[in-house]
Amino acid sequence: MKKHYLNYFRYLGSILLAAITLTGCQIESEPKSELEQIRERGVLRVGTLNNQLSYYIGPDGQAGLDYELAREFADELGVKLEMKPAYRISSLYPALRNGEIDIIAAGLTQSPERLKNFRPGPAYYYVSQQLVYKKGQWRPRNLKQLLEKQDELIEQNDGKAIIQIIGDSHFNQTLADIKQQNPDFSYQVDNNSDVNDLLKKVATGELAFTVADSVEVHLSQRIYPDIALAFELTEDQPISWFLRRSQDESLYAMLIEFFGQTKQSGQLASLEEKYIGHIDSFDYVDTRAFIRALDSKLPKWSPLFKKYSDEFDWRLVAALAYQESHWNPRAKSPTGVRGMMMLTLPTAKSVGVTDRLNPEQSVKGGVEYLRRMVERVPDSVETHEKIWFALASYNVGYGHVMDARRLTKKQGGNPDAWSDVKERLPLLRQQKYFSQTRYGYARGDEAKNYVENIRRYYQSIIGHVEQQTVENNDLDNSDFTVIQVPDSALSDAEAAFEDETESESDQEE
Repeated sequence: MKKHYLNYFRYLGSILLAAITLTGCQIESEPKSELEQIRERGVLRVGTLNNQLSYYIGPDGQAGLDYELAREFADELGVKLEMKPAYRISSLYPALRNGEIDIIAAGLTQSPERLKNFRPGPAYYYVSQQLVYKKGQWRPRNLKQLLEKQDELIEQNDGKAIIQIIGDSHFNQTLADIKQQNPDFSYQVDNNSDVNDLLKKVATGELAFTVADSVEVHLSQRIYPDIALAFELTEDQPISWFLRRSQDESLYAMLIEFFGQTKQSGQLASLEEKYIGHIDSFDYVDTRAFIRALDSKLPKWSPLFKKYSDEFDWRLVAALAYQESHWNPRAKSPTGVRGMMMLTLPTAKSVGVTDRLNPEQSVKGGVEYLRRMVERVPDSVETHEKIWFALASYNVGYGHVMDARRLTKKQGGNPDAWSDVKERLPLLRQQKYFSQTRYGYARGDEAKNYVENIRRYYQSIIGHVEQQTVENNDLDNSDFTVIQVPDSALSDAEAAFEDETESESDQEE
């Protein structure tokens, strides 16, 4: 009897042990959330585009609007950031699908095709799609005018399409919708080019029209001043990051919270001001002259700017010098300023310049004066924004810039944000405002334009230098590895996004 009970208890024990083991296996085999996987890995992998807005390697390392946001998000998650740039948008889609990246952060719109396949994060700025042409050429004011003259233009172009777009569903769908309503409408998709390639073709006259986002057009005008807006094809569309679609809400929830906090703190506005805050100001004649000077004058003076720029980007120093003197070392003004950096006599003496018309002394002294201005800017101002306050001080005087900061605070703005302060600078011309300030009247509007001009020149020099580097095949890619996707995967991805429209738009119609 005892033996019978002993065997029975052994049997129960074995069943209990098996149940516990099975339960443990089930617990261990329960899949981790996407957020847990990222934290366990210790790395957030972000797919992006290598361009002048989202991500690029600058003089101080990695830079770009999406890069800086991604870096902040990775810090929020407590992990390292790994940027994975691509040269084509279509390369990013299979990388996200296959789990090679966790997020796409590349300034992409919430197009119907992307919304169908991926989950968008919150919108962080807006763009419209624009038809772009070359200044001096025929400009259609609307779609009706374009359609009326299309056949004539195609005939003049030896029967070739006059509109080319990149191979991206964002633009494909827009033009496919137009074609559905207007069957005679004709365009061609170029899967081997990026937006910059096609904008350059328009600028050189090789192509009549292309389509680009409004922000891309504004930024590219600093390099190709001949491109211009013909008319808008769409209303403003939201830009966001994208994640895989799944039942897992963990990463998505963190992303929503992150963008909410970033907007509320003003950090998002600060980053947008840094990268695109200057794009609305564009002077065609001035930009044309500046682009010519990039080839005719900059090569002579760039060694000097590089030699004395020290902690500043030499291209910024070059932009400042162009704003001051148009790179004329013997420039003079009726108000008594002289030389490449247009120093006043007292300023020159304060920085050790004995001959203001000596370009080497002028650049060295101008940089030293700029450094002193930066050092005076309060530490409450973000490091990357201090330079704009310093440049405004270089132009109108430190005291007046501080007056504008106090006025900004009094009006409920942020005195540490250049985007807020620059809007108050012009008020220093008006008596009802400058009578309340410590230093009184100032031509604040000129100081604002002065800084914005330098920012435009700076952007143009960056684009010009990068373009020359690429053309000379001297681009240093050691700091990043571009996403490489097999052609078969690209074909599958493009097919998934274009569906029935791609077969129509992939040919000359």
